[in-house]
Amino acid sequence: MVNIKVRNYYYLIAGVLALLFAVTHAWNGQTVVLPMLDIEEMSVSTRTVFTYVWHIITVENLVFGIAFILMSVQTERSKTRFAAWLIAAILIVRLMIILGITAFVDISGLMDTLIDSIAIVIYVALIILGTRMKGKPEIVKEKLVSM
Repeated sequence: MVNIKVRNYYYLIAGVLALLFAVTHAWNGQTVVLPMLDIEEMSVSTRTVFTYVWHIITVENLVFGIAFILMSVQTERSKTRFAAWLIAAILIVRLMIILGITAFVDISGLMDTLIDSIAIVIYVALIILGTRMKGKPEIVKEKLVSM
C-alpha cells in the first residue's frame, strides 16, 4: 500500500484550482468564445491561431494543476520552491498582459477582467503561501525518530 501524505495544502488547493480553471476555460471556449469565430469575414488562419492560443492556456492550466498536486505531496520543499515561483511568475505576467492589452485596446473593458484578475491574484497568493511554509528538515525528523 502506498502511503501518500499531503505536505503542502496550499499547493494542493492551487492544483485543484488550476484543474478547475482548465476545465472552465475549455468549457467557456467551446461553448461561448470559439463559436463566435465562425464568421465569414475572418480568415481560417486567424481562427486557427485564436483557437490554438485559447487551448494553450487551457493545457497550461492543466499542467500547472497536475504539477501542484504532485508538489503538494513532496517531502523536500526545496525541490518544489523554484517550480512554484516560476509558475507564479508566469501567472503574474499573464495577468499583466491581460490588463495591459485590455487597457490599451479598450480601457472600459477592464471591469470585464475583474473576476479573472481576482482569481489569478488568489491563485498566486496561495502559491506564494505554499513557498513560505516551514517544515522541520528531514534530517532532524530522522534523528528524532531514531531516539
